[in-house]
Amino acid sequence: MRGGTLAARLDQAAATLLGCAGIDVEGRVTGLSGLAVDIGGLAEHVAIGDRVTLHARDHRKVTAEIIGFAGTAARAMAFGATDGIGPGVRVTTRLNRAGGVLHVDDGWVGRVIDPLGQPLDRRGALARGPVGLSARTAPPEATGRARLGPRIDLGVRALNAFTTCRDGQRLGLFAGSGVGKSTLLSMLARHTDCDVAVLALVGERGREVREFLEDDLGAEGLARSVVVVATSDMPPLMRREAAYTAMTVAEHFRDAGKKVLLLMDSVTRYCLALREIGLSAGEPPATRGYPPSVFAELPRLLERAGPGPDLGESTGRITAFFTVLVEGDDHNEPIADAVRGILDGHVVLDRRIAEGGRYPAIDVLRSLSRAVPGCNTETENALTRRARRILALYADAVDIVRLGAHRPGADPEVDEAIRLAPRIEEFLRQTRDEASNVEVSFQALAEAMDEPIRP
Repeated sequence: MRGGTLAARLDQAAATLLGCAGIDVEGRVTGLSGLAVDIGGLAEHVAIGDRVTLHARDHRKVTAEIIGFAGTAARAMAFGATDGIGPGVRVTTRLNRAGGVLHVDDGWVGRVIDPLGQPLDRRGALARGPVGLSARTAPPEATGRARLGPRIDLGVRALNAFTTCRDGQRLGLFAGSGVGKSTLLSMLARHTDCDVAVLALVGERGREVREFLEDDLGAEGLARSVVVVATSDMPPLMRREAAYTAMTVAEHFRDAGKKVLLLMDSVTRYCLALREIGLSAGEPPATRGYPPSVFAELPRLLERAGPGPDLGESTGRITAFFTVLVEGDDHNEPIADAVRGILDGHVVLDRRIAEGGRYPAIDVLRSLSRAVPGCNTETENALTRRARRILALYADAVDIVRLGAHRPGADPEVDEAIRLAPRIEEFLRQTRDEASNVEVSFQALAEAMDEPIRP
């Protein structure tokens, strides 16, 4: 009995010590290989995801995160440059120092921040919210989260009519480089019917950040947005953390009952950061060099978007667009294939359409929203089905027409497609500053097809 009582007291004392915020422990760097730092003396005190501080020989303090263990050594990766880090360098951490806690506040709207929640816009310190939110949380419980809300106005005719989106839906935006992806994202940020927009620029070119903020997003779009930036020169942990930070900010506003638009550019660069982290931790490469942890982590991030817990009328939702950079325009590469299977629809930007001068370069025949049947009227669904059929017929017949082998009257459906397809193409063309709501979009499509829509 006494032994049991003593053991219980020792367990209680150990738990109390672990809960103390003021106890620091110290270790030493034992090795540095590539992006990974091996640390001795801390393995019994830290866990995956904990933060440590590397005390460089030039007196800099570099924050790092535990990403694995190699025998008795803890393996970490730094959030900053590892210059001045070498064997014997001191490493400290505070017991129970879990990483990635953000004090999000409503005052963050209109601000540009880095993945660690520090301001990048030279407008002073950020407001500090009263509650610390973990950057890595589980999605809402599947059986307890709300259903999708009513359809939401995206402000883009092609999306409103052909891939109609519901409040809380998640779509992938699949595109190669240089086809107008950033411009389409800026249109969504400015024109979508939402309370707050959260943008994550993951691995963005440093030169293009100001151009995107000032030219594409503009003052109007930034005024209702929170922008999280991690440029391509930042370490992989920072690029990965940008996605978690943006999702946490979006969840803060969702839990306040707001309609949130989340735009992440891009999931591909997020996965590349995960690949660098996984390989540095010692994982074997699997599919096209991606370790297995990438495909385990991807749904954990994407499932956090969408409807929040069902709270009735006050339920908040995150409507999300995740861009995927398809390598060599291969839409079946591993990341694109995995993302397409997780999300609720996909929008494809086609290089040939962009080269033809039609923007946004959305290929409506290859784009799909899985929520369309539940949010449009039967008349609207019939209209878009007919428009798709016309565009498909025209795509099949255009070469014959150009060769002069088509005889008018031989096939009435092809004749109709030749007459109406250019008008539908003109309907799909939209400038960056132009906005169009859902009802107007369907009405304009009906007029382009000589089929006025009835209420």
